[in-house]
Amino acid sequence: MSCIHYLVLAIGLIASCLTASPQHGDPVNMLARIREEGLLRSRTMDYASELIDGIGPRLTASPNLKRELAWSQDSLRKAGLDGVRAESWGLFGLSWRERNAWARITVPDTAPIIMRAAPWSPSTKGIKEATVVKVRGFRSPEEFAVQQGRLRGKIVLYGSAPSLPEVVPIEKPLFRRLSKEQLDDWAAQPYEKSTGYGEAATSLQARSDLVERVGRFFAAEGVVAVLVPSGNNTSGGRSGGTISVDTNNTFGWFVYQRQRAMSVPLAVLALEHYGRMERLLDRRVPVRVELNIDTETAPKEEEGFNVFAEIAGAEPSFANQLVIVAAHLDSWSTGNGATDDGAGVIIAMEAMRVLRAVGARPRRTIRLALWSGEEQGSLGSRAWAKRHVGDVPLAASRLPEFLRAQAGPVKPKGNHALISAVYTLDAGGGRVRGVSTGNPALDPVSARADRPPLPSISDRAARAESIVKIDIIGSS
Repeated sequence: MSCIHYLVLAIGLIASCLTASPQHGDPVNMLARIREEGLLRSRTMDYASELIDGIGPRLTASPNLKRELAWSQDSLRKAGLDGVRAESWGLFGLSWRERNAWARITVPDTAPIIMRAAPWSPSTKGIKEATVVKVRGFRSPEEFAVQQGRLRGKIVLYGSAPSLPEVVPIEKPLFRRLSKEQLDDWAAQPYEKSTGYGEAATSLQARSDLVERVGRFFAAEGVVAVLVPSGNNTSGGRSGGTISVDTNNTFGWFVYQRQRAMSVPLAVLALEHYGRMERLLDRRVPVRVELNIDTETAPKEEEGFNVFAEIAGAEPSFANQLVIVAAHLDSWSTGNGATDDGAGVIIAMEAMRVLRAVGARPRRTIRLALWSGEEQGSLGSRAWAKRHVGDVPLAASRLPEFLRAQAGPVKPKGNHALISAVYTLDAGGGRVRGVSTGNPALDPVSARADRPPLPSISDRAARAESIVKIDIIGSS
């Protein structure tokens, strides 16, 4: 990971809220010290190895996320930051981890299957072997009757769409870099304020209710396990990469809550291995699979926690104002969370470490916020913003909050007027090439040429563009 990312962030933070230090002279000298510290004494790769390799996947409320909470606080204290603490944002749900998951085809021939347990899947309670049957996605509970009495003791190859997902061939590069002209064209598009899902919310709610009922139906029918393709969705699956389990909600979004927990084991398969069994079954060739989904779920629901640390403001008239830099601690369960959002955590922590190491004395307090529950709908940042910054009324619905439309004006709270800026990075560790402000009124501020350029940080994690007052113009 390049040093440039946290240098950009550190310089941007200090440019917006630095006061001259008697010890280190003017701000220009301070910026030189920041560059020297970041380039010659970087802790970036140490943080990366400890977090991404040493801790690994960090599903919200999992044992690994708890390890990360302890690691991040210990690292921030060693960096000399003030006010290092973990704060509860409320009851989240079940702590879960995959201990082991494997499968192999035993008939018509032996072959290994690449698979992972879906987050919050129950265990098969040992090795199971069963015949595989193919079940197309249900469009309504009335279609359950077709499958009743056929599935007991079977492993179900399942598509959540009305037809089984297609295994799409890889015909073009999996990654493309936009040119400057394409970025400029994108930036020139008119701003459209999000209004939520509007009328689509009704169909989303109906779909959410249906998938929960599908899970309960499979369990009641005595299904051994359910297998779905990587990237399972209504557009036909996902090509590229070995496996993708992000946001898998085959049996509902809220499966991390005890009262809505999964009741049948669920695994996600690499597309080609799913496709091989599908093709065999289409030709009426019997398929049997042996598998073991070994998972562990805690007996009680757990709280969620955010981590905070800060560099206190040095000028009394500004010190109670906040500049916040944020990232999210949690990841999904099948990868090490390097780009989503380990990179953001590392960059933010190193930027803060650099500022402390060079003795920077900002006018405003710079606060680091490391959220959790982001992958389940920005739960940690939303709860913090609602508690401290402002309340955004949302339309009544059983959908997750991030899918619900705003239903009234924002109701600011005490800290609203004290927040000068929020920077958050959740776009990986590659070169940052653009700014997402979430509010068109900020575009002229970001484009001003009479001050040092602002760091190019997207505003995804805090989800607070309608809550937090961004007052960069007032920074000095």
